[in-house]
Amino acid sequence: MKLNRILAHFLLTVMAISLPFGGVRSDEPKNHDFDVVRTEDAVPPYQLPPLLVTVEGHPVRTPQEWVQQRRPQLLSLFANLIYGVVPEPEIPVRTTFEVIRTDPAYMDGTAVRKDVRIRFENSKGSAELQILVFTPKGTTNPVPAFLLHSFGGTRDDGHDASPDKKGFTRNGLPLGEFFSRGFGFVVVPQSELVKHNEVEFLKGVHPLFYRTGQSFPKANEWGVIATVSWSASRALDYLETDRDVDARRVVAIGHSKMGKAALWTAAQDERFAMAILAQSGCGGAALWKRNFGENLEKMVTRFPYWLCRNAAKFVRNEEDLPVDQHMLIACVAPRPVYVASGSEDLWADPRGEYLSAFHASPVYRLLGRRGLDSEASPAVDRVVGDDSVGYHNRAGGHSVEMFDWLRFLEFAGKHLQKP
Repeated sequence: MKLNRILAHFLLTVMAISLPFGGVRSDEPKNHDFDVVRTEDAVPPYQLPPLLVTVEGHPVRTPQEWVQQRRPQLLSLFANLIYGVVPEPEIPVRTTFEVIRTDPAYMDGTAVRKDVRIRFENSKGSAELQILVFTPKGTTNPVPAFLLHSFGGTRDDGHDASPDKKGFTRNGLPLGEFFSRGFGFVVVPQSELVKHNEVEFLKGVHPLFYRTGQSFPKANEWGVIATVSWSASRALDYLETDRDVDARRVVAIGHSKMGKAALWTAAQDERFAMAILAQSGCGGAALWKRNFGENLEKMVTRFPYWLCRNAAKFVRNEEDLPVDQHMLIACVAPRPVYVASGSEDLWADPRGEYLSAFHASPVYRLLGRRGLDSEASPAVDRVVGDDSVGYHNRAGGHSVEMFDWLRFLEFAGKHLQKP
């Protein structure tokens, strides 16, 4: 068994792509699969599971029934069948925070940078997560912030976070725009608690949660994406102690795989004020049952433990899944959510991403907010959604461009900036 894991780890490492600081990368394979659905006429017939009906078959008609009955049911299904639950550790895990470096004159004195170490430990071992916290100078009150699920590292030997004179990092992240609009920015790396394509789970944070004699997550326990989401919640724990950040106004944001994580983060942890999902595709905003572009089979073949092992049981049996991703977007409600697609990014299924946001909208309306009104996808580069559900399909491929960043900032500014 261990030999098989090591072999799989070697093969996945060979396939890995470099991971930039800004979270802009493509998980679409270079040698495109020719057996995947890439046109609407090839989408199989499907029926979405009912959003506002409990597992007992009772219709959900009030906000209280959604909050107290249906939403907990859905989160339990997603945890046990898709992403994996975080187990209760046999020995309590102690968490500590330490600001290990502060730069009060970051980016020509326009911002403050803090390097923060979050340490987890018990008698089974320890693990560390190092995050970056940037806040604009010249503010007297705690600021709202974007929390980026980042592919890249946060240590000096892992990347160069120094922006140019226009406020752009070398990977295109427009930090200057965030600071000028009164937002902070938090970077949470994925690679310190779990590897990008982890197949062993013998290092990092998982061993701290194992029961006696356990050496691998159970079939319903956390995979890579759930671990990444857990790390964001621990970063938010720290932000609740930071006087420069308003922890009640933090956006969970990510692109591609990190967009998948951002959705799971915000759906579970109601402390996050908003979710922004950039081309999150399969396992993110896109509907499973469309089987368009990357599907469940492709994901668990290339990245077998991004999800929990139970998810693989539904490969080529997506119709048996009792949930679909519109339900997970609905679990963010009534907090705002923004879904962004790329018109050429068929691997992430732009149409499926839009439909997911559209089909989540009844819950937003039930909770007194407005969702998306039309089932028809908007024109390329047109922004839709003037309340709590926003969407755009930018011209281009699998990346985060300035067009995207500006739309994200506008949406967050509308909801999170105080008058």
